[in-house]
Amino acid sequence: MGTATGSAFDVDTLRRGIEGTTGNTLLSLYADDAEIRIVDRDNQPSHPTVLRGRGQIAELLDDVYSRDMTHKLDRCVVQGDHAAFSEFCQYGDGTRVLAESMVTLRDGKIADQLIIQAWDD
Repeated sequence: MGTATGSAFDVDTLRRGIEGTTGNTLLSLYADDAEIRIVDRDNQPSHPTVLRGRGQIAELLDDVYSRDMTHKLDRCVVQGDHAAFSEFCQYGDGTRVLAESMVTLRDGKIADQLIIQAWDD
């Protein structure tokens, strides 16, 4: 666990959230005004998908966790008000996804997240 602006970011909650069966635990780690930028094959760095606020983030998590797939937190490093982590996912058909995240923390919550993700072809 690391400290961010006076409050601890809970890596155990991050693991339970990522590896859980719903996005509810993971959503609890986001600030109300959090922003996520997603870069992948379809959403290039100059035009990432941008989600603003817990409502839009909840919609994404509901979609992701409704799919036939598993998620595993591989590594997480917390330093001050930043954290980085790797997530491995696998669909029921065997397709794998790797997502790397860099986050900025505020009062122990995720305020900003950049996700770079890649899929098996």
